[in-house]
Amino acid sequence: MIKSDKVLISLRGVIKRYPIGKNELYQALNSINLDIKAGDFVAITGPSGSGKSTLMHILGALDTPTEGKHLFKGKDIGSNDEDRLAEIRNKEIGFVFQFFNLLPRTTVFKNVERPMLYGGIPWEERKKRVMASLESVGIADKSENLSNHISGGQIQRVAIARALIMNPSIILADEPTGNLDSKTSLEIMKILIELHHRGRTIVIITHEEELANMAHRKIKIVDGQIISDVRNPKPRYALQ
Repeated sequence: MIKSDKVLISLRGVIKRYPIGKNELYQALNSINLDIKAGDFVAITGPSGSGKSTLMHILGALDTPTEGKHLFKGKDIGSNDEDRLAEIRNKEIGFVFQFFNLLPRTTVFKNVERPMLYGGIPWEERKKRVMASLESVGIADKSENLSNHISGGQIQRVAIARALIMNPSIILADEPTGNLDSKTSLEIMKILIELHHRGRTIVIITHEEELANMAHRKIKIVDGQIISDVRNPKPRYALQ
């Protein structure tokens, strides 16, 4: 794994408010200061409604702060237009979601290939990268299966393969095991741990303490504020 002082994402004084009525605002995040460094493996935890998903959306440039700065590789991207944010998301950030976000009647291969279609990558290179990515998560033999004809655990492996396909700087996983049984959840965590060992920077949101204890760093957020941010000297690699 990589140990680095290079900061990939930095949030400074980030506040996020949403309108909830004609004259009302809901403050989801309150003065968040956070650095994510290259090689980090971070678990973000907190109760329902704590702001952890909002924080993930800000980290992944899926949303922008109401106030404060969002620095990505040292550049303030908070004021970028949607086209530029979409480019950053496609090239720099790999997303893994609880509900997978795959096209169900499309093959595994084509689902993983999709991010490359926006980058003008030639077919032979796309084919090579898709198969390598599927191989890395142990599902290359399912490349021609439709995504709605494989198991939930296999679908999440496909989602991880898709997240890797552009060789992103960071992988953000929002409740990646939320729809899986406990055995399959651990299998998915094993893949993420192995990816981290290969040098990937990973941030996961999880409400499961057992899974959070597998990360090297645990952040807890309550009522839109980070209340703890601790290094985990002995991550529980329960699958070794």
